[in-house]
Amino acid sequence: MKTTFLIIFLLIFGLSTSFGQTNFYNRLADSAITLTRQTVIYDPAYFSLDYPNGDVPSDKGVCTDVVIRTYRKLGIDLQKEVHEDMRQNFDRYPNNWGSTHTDKNIDHRRVPNLMTFFTRHGTVLENSTIPEDYSAGDIVCWNLGGSVTHIGIVVKEKSTDGRRNLVVHNIGSGQVLEDCLFNFKIIGHYRY
Repeated sequence: MKTTFLIIFLLIFGLSTSFGQTNFYNRLADSAITLTRQTVIYDPAYFSLDYPNGDVPSDKGVCTDVVIRTYRKLGIDLQKEVHEDMRQNFDRYPNNWGSTHTDKNIDHRRVPNLMTFFTRHGTVLENSTIPEDYSAGDIVCWNLGGSVTHIGIVVKEKSTDGRRNLVVHNIGSGQVLEDCLFNFKIIGHYRY
């Protein structure tokens, strides 16, 4: 009797946890879509930001700002999360910029830092070329060539041929929804 109850409890709890995670990632993807309705000019300038919950001007941004703004819509402040993790683990983050200390204004706006943070605190998924391996709410990072990196969020909407999930990102034309999942070399695939 106790064993049967335990099995039923674990099944129900497991299903509700799975449903809760799916619901979160669907809400995350939906939040990314809402960003595409806002006019944003690509602007990689350095800005002094409030802390926590600081953001660049609402009409400006880069690819990382899409991810930051999407998570912020669900109450997660990546500026604060990345800054605190970097303060405690600075040596585990890339030093591509010659930094000697953290900077709450820019650290979270750098793709390699977000990749490190998601690797440390999220789930690392396979960098696959199979469309079905990507789900709504997944974070994808690309190498555009050389040392130029890029990041976006996978959403539920599909390509016109129905084979691939679309991505919300900002690669220079503002926060847009595009069929670009396999346009560049994928170097990171995460859930957080």
